[in-house]
Amino acid sequence: MSKVFVIPDVHLKPWMFDAASDLIEKGNYDKIVLLGDLVDDWNQEKNLDLYRETFDKIYEFLDRYPDVIYCFGNHDVSYLFQAFESGYSSYAQDIVVEGINKIIDTLPVDNSAYIHRIDNVLFSHAGLTEKFVRQCFGSGGILGIDEFLAQVNRLSKDKIWGDDSPIWVRPQLDYCRMYPIDMMQVVGHTPVKHPQLDRDGKLLSLDNFSTYRSGEPIGDEKFVWVDTVTGKWDVIGEDHVNNGE
Repeated sequence: MSKVFVIPDVHLKPWMFDAASDLIEKGNYDKIVLLGDLVDDWNQEKNLDLYRETFDKIYEFLDRYPDVIYCFGNHDVSYLFQAFESGYSSYAQDIVVEGINKIIDTLPVDNSAYIHRIDNVLFSHAGLTEKFVRQCFGSGGILGIDEFLAQVNRLSKDKIWGDDSPIWVRPQLDYCRMYPIDMMQVVGHTPVKHPQLDRDGKLLSLDNFSTYRSGEPIGDEKFVWVDTVTGKWDVIGEDHVNNGE
């Protein structure tokens, strides 16, 4: 059993790391996964202090938990790619580029990537779909899963920066087959009101900390743990266990 604590999309909410630390210290977790989108939020483009505070909290968190697994989000790599999108802050560009690179340099090699596999579960910002695999690799499944994911993680900007990629796709809104079909995936990116299980227990969506343009929360702002062997998961602090069914 590998019990994984998941931190969904952050979007300039440094308080999430204090809240996560409090829960982690009370529990027993084998790994911690960040689903990406650490930066950018509604009307915060000029709030450089908030960008700096967010990265400072992340650095403190990584000092405390140095083996965190980080999934790149579209808002994160947009700065590395210089690819503009909604929420992008040209004012904070240098802060973000420096911050993301510091995270990559701080974490162990291979802990920062688009997709990670832990046991029987894939973690990424948005999800890996069969359509994307076919676009980039044809039929896909010739390689073993780990070698295949390594190839996905080496893809260039022109492959990754697209609607169907693991940082952009929204399988919750438009039906598409996940890849591979027999593995559970845990994703963020698409806001949900509460942790949402779809695709016969194979897709767990956790972007439940994002906000509306007004700043009001969309979701319940609850953290989740996932058992990456059995597929069981639950909201931290709840007294029941979801079986992934």
